Amino acid sequence: MNKILYWAMTVAVAGFLFGFDTAVISGADKPTQELWQSSPLFHGLFVMSSALWGTVLGALFGSWPCDRFGRKFTLVLIGVLYTLSAIGSALAPDPYSFAVLRFIGGLGVGMSSIAVPAYIAEIAPAAWRGRLVALYQFQIVFGILVAFLSNYLLAGTIDADWRLMLGVETIPALAYLLMVLRAPESPRWLLQQQKPEQARAVFRQLGHQNAEQIITDFQREQRVHANESLLTKRYRFPVMLAFLIAVFNQVSGINFIIYYAPRVFELAGLDSSASLLSSAGIGVINLLFTMLGLYLIDRLGRKTLMYIGSVGYILSLATVSWAFSSGVTGYFVVGAIFTFIAAHAIGQGAVIWVFISEIFPNAVRSKGQSLGSGTHWIFAALITLMMPWVLAHFSAAQVFAFFTFAMVLQLIFVKTMMPETKGRTLEELSGSLLSKEI
Repeated sequence: MNKILYWAMTVAVAGFLFGFDTAVISGADKPTQELWQSSPLFHGLFVMSSALWGTVLGALFGSWPCDRFGRKFTLVLIGVLYTLSAIGSALAPDPYSFAVLRFIGGLGVGMSSIAVPAYIAEIAPAAWRGRLVALYQFQIVFGILVAFLSNYLLAGTIDADWRLMLGVETIPALAYLLMVLRAPESPRWLLQQQKPEQARAVFRQLGHQNAEQIITDFQREQRVHANESLLTKRYRFPVMLAFLIAVFNQVSGINFIIYYAPRVFELAGLDSSASLLSSAGIGVINLLFTMLGLYLIDRLGRKTLMYIGSVGYILSLATVSWAFSSGVTGYFVVGAIFTFIAAHAIGQGAVIWVFISEIFPNAVRSKGQSLGSGTHWIFAALITLMMPWVLAHFSAAQVFAFFTFAMVLQLIFVKTMMPETKGRTLEELSGSLLSKEI
């Protein structure tokens, strides 16, 4: 188990880079626009959003290298992309090269949301799979916090401090790349490539006690599902599950809160200083409750955490909507937003990557992961781009009422459709989901 934990923690560092890369750009926002005299539209769509478009593309097509060349190859490629992006964007002489290099980093982010959960799910024993895959989400949240702290510490150290802020990502990127080069290949991917002896050796190296049973179950499953398309009718149920959990993740309003927290708090009547301080509090709450979700996911199960998160969403979002409509704002809204973040971290935040990595058979896991991740990132991009327009045409009370209604629908989804996946092998889950025995 020690080796499995070590390699799960190692590849989860890609999540740290994901979070760091996403948040660190905040330090380059105003300085790059002033340096290159970019128009607001050009700056928003190309300079600041270029990584997001790379993330969408990486998520949609990242399953191809995962299946064709292996999980390990893809994990190494992610490290290369992060390293190139960190060095290049820090040295970029113009906005065009900057956008391209940030786009490259975004490819790494999107691909990591496929390869990391799939890899960890495929090496982890059933009893530990939830918390090990959830390490990825923990590292994302931790990376965001470290990026904000790093930007704060580096601000003003040199004239072009934003270059230093971006370039410092090279250190964890290189560390991740050097560590992941020694990682074993996923034994289930090796079985998919008809290499049972190599898979058996990896299972032994990782210390799996039931390797022979896993190999037998895998080969039985492979005879049924080999070379099938994800669009095959039998996969309709897991495809629907992956699509819906990804959509609900975004229509909860989580990215709206993360990206526009200072604006929301200013709408609630806080001054700019108090808004920034409250925004920092979001990061702390997110980290603490992500850790709690990590602890509970294999104890209470995925579905139970989604119940807790859904109820927390509904109560907190309805409270914020009521507060804005009635004029009772200020720190009352801050408290409700903190509750919302806690609900997300312990629910959707802890569950989404774990659940999507579990519900597809081995033969189409990376494609299913790509579907869920791609859906997540497309909706994230749409919401991020649309929110300034939405806030200009609708009141804050109406926006939060919409998010509340969406989370009522999520609660219905959890109650009526979502299966519990804890404590069962991937092969057991495959048979049960496709025959709808769960």
